[in-house]
Amino acid sequence: MSELPDRQAINAIIEGHYADPFSLLGMHQTGNKLEVRALLPDATEVWVIETSTGRKCAQLKCLDSRGFFHGVIPRRKNPFRYQLAVTWHGEQNLIDDAYRFGPLLQELDSWLLAEGTHLRPYETLGAHAEVIDGINGTRFSVWAPNARRVSVVGDFNYWDGRRHPMRFRREIGVWELFVPAARTGQLYKFEVVDNKGQLRLKSDPFAFESQMRPDSASVICGLPEKVVMREDRKAANAFDAPISIYEVHLGSWRRHADNNFWLSYKELEEQLIPYVKEMGFTHIELMPINEHPFDGSWGYQPVGMYAPTRRYGTRDEFRHFVAAAHAAGLNVILDWVPGHFPSDDFGLAQFDGTALYEHEDPREGFHQDWNTLIYNYGRREVSNYLAGNALYWVERFGIDSLRVDAVASMIYRDYSRPQGEWVPNHFGGRENLEAIDFIRYTNRMLGNTAPGAVTIAEESTDFHGVSRPLEMGGLGFWYKWNLGWMHDTLDYMKLDPVYRSHHHHLMTFGMLYNYTENFVLPLSHDEVVHGKRSILDRMPGDAWQKFANLRAYYAWMWAFPGKKLLFMGGEFAQGREWNHDASLDWHLLEGEDNWHHGVQRLVRDLNFIYRHHAPMHQCDFEGSGFEWLVVDDYENSVFIFARRDREGNEIIVASNFTPVPRTNYRFGINQPGGWREIINTDSVHYHGSNAGNGGVVWSDPLPSHNREHSLMLTLPPLATIWLVREAE
Repeated sequence: MSELPDRQAINAIIEGHYADPFSLLGMHQTGNKLEVRALLPDATEVWVIETSTGRKCAQLKCLDSRGFFHGVIPRRKNPFRYQLAVTWHGEQNLIDDAYRFGPLLQELDSWLLAEGTHLRPYETLGAHAEVIDGINGTRFSVWAPNARRVSVVGDFNYWDGRRHPMRFRREIGVWELFVPAARTGQLYKFEVVDNKGQLRLKSDPFAFESQMRPDSASVICGLPEKVVMREDRKAANAFDAPISIYEVHLGSWRRHADNNFWLSYKELEEQLIPYVKEMGFTHIELMPINEHPFDGSWGYQPVGMYAPTRRYGTRDEFRHFVAAAHAAGLNVILDWVPGHFPSDDFGLAQFDGTALYEHEDPREGFHQDWNTLIYNYGRREVSNYLAGNALYWVERFGIDSLRVDAVASMIYRDYSRPQGEWVPNHFGGRENLEAIDFIRYTNRMLGNTAPGAVTIAEESTDFHGVSRPLEMGGLGFWYKWNLGWMHDTLDYMKLDPVYRSHHHHLMTFGMLYNYTENFVLPLSHDEVVHGKRSILDRMPGDAWQKFANLRAYYAWMWAFPGKKLLFMGGEFAQGREWNHDASLDWHLLEGEDNWHHGVQRLVRDLNFIYRHHAPMHQCDFEGSGFEWLVVDDYENSVFIFARRDREGNEIIVASNFTPVPRTNYRFGINQPGGWREIINTDSVHYHGSNAGNGGVVWSDPLPSHNREHSLMLTLPPLATIWLVREAE
């Protein structure tokens, strides 16, 4: 005797409120009978077909006009592989029943996901093309432990949530379903009936490709192949390597002149990569390319952590862009934002009706500065989602480094919050202990799993040991942005030279803490927006002085200990603030040779000389690599120091930050002999006044500055010079 489903169960599954569809749909043994149940809205006739023979076994009866079918298979007791011949609108279709396939998640994957230690959760969760029992389809999995029902909807089922409700794996809170015939390129989302009974349509958190805003569907897309990190790429990230980073916003580096539209990944590959290589940079840093709904966030409010934005092309075109950068000898740094996410309803916010990825308490879970939500790092599944994402970009795209955004906002519970509007940790302190654990875990995991790839922290406080190893109590980053150096030196440079003597310490203070971290010296996008003006426009004086100051400052920066970072446009002294909706001002380089060309040539020369001479980069983080030769000439605003490599070779750097030439300026040196000028920012080649030392200057056996030998130089106005010792 068949066991017909009761009317209540039929109503529940048709209305989309049945939590366990596999208990009702598909093939079931009931006593001595074998019966098949199917939910096929709008179907008029349904037959069960034995796959191996193609024979019709039984016609299913329509028990509910809304599309619920049921039938007993005569003379069969044991389950077998079957298909359904379904007639819709007079046309018969042969389909595979999604409810004849067993559980999908493997035991080990389930264990690791529950534990929050799955190295590659993206290989299990999300949408994956698969062949099961010889049937091509897509395996869907999504974490939503508090949902009442989850269906996958998309191009393959008319976006009808009744057609493919998913199996709930209660032990780990994951919903799963294999959908036959769902194929690469089709759009999909998850339809969630949340814990309050509200219907939500959610993008896949693990989608490998997504639609471009304002659309927000996920795209079925295969997992990219792994990219092996070559030894030369590993070496280029090393502490003793020359690292000069060109920071880029892909949407505004250059645009089409006719319609102001973005360049594609392919066009950027053809134009941007050769330019960066020609300019002598070693690394290109991309502001976030994760899919994001709001252009004005510059990518720093991502919703598609696993999906490169479609603004510039497909996922595979972005992979090709990265490969082209590697072929050109450039390493690629990706800005990575694990600190917060936007509250758009199609994203992670209230994913299953609860604060699943975020905190319930807005004092912990809402970011007041950016109107975004803060990840709940104490939830294992959330930290695993993010840590897996870090490895995903490194392994699957060949990203060489992740620059982690806004680390301070992650590690402090009171970040940008007044007293009483934040929740202390369980020790009563202000540190976000769960975020710190997440950061340490991620850095350790990358170091062990992807050796050679590095992380860089944008951390704006003096938190101890940001770029120190975990065993020393550090956070485990390889590098940290030196925002203190950036603020101090820009504050100095914006002063009229007549006042600089009173603020001499702003240029020297950085050396007092230089060896506490492994620093990158950043002149980033943050310094050329929101009314701060361009770097050029912050320089004092008339046009000649502005450009002279900028050139002197760049040569100072490239010589100072620490890796270098310059935001796009800075290399040719763009005069206006950066605008993400427009191209850089490339027209400044049109026509006759001018001051902008001069700055561009200088940056190119600084990069190539910096890379060629080991004293300028090899011992950035070793005390032996730097020595002040003149540190206290406040009155003349003169600074002179030596950079040194491990072989003891030196380069002398001298800066005069006043418009007054300093002739016959004598100072003590360590190594007597001839010294040749290899950089002079006042050179006519850079549109300076061409004061300088004209080749080789020989030392004298005259004591100065507590040294037995000395040099006498001409220090050009508002200029920095580099000198290298002539071979004997």
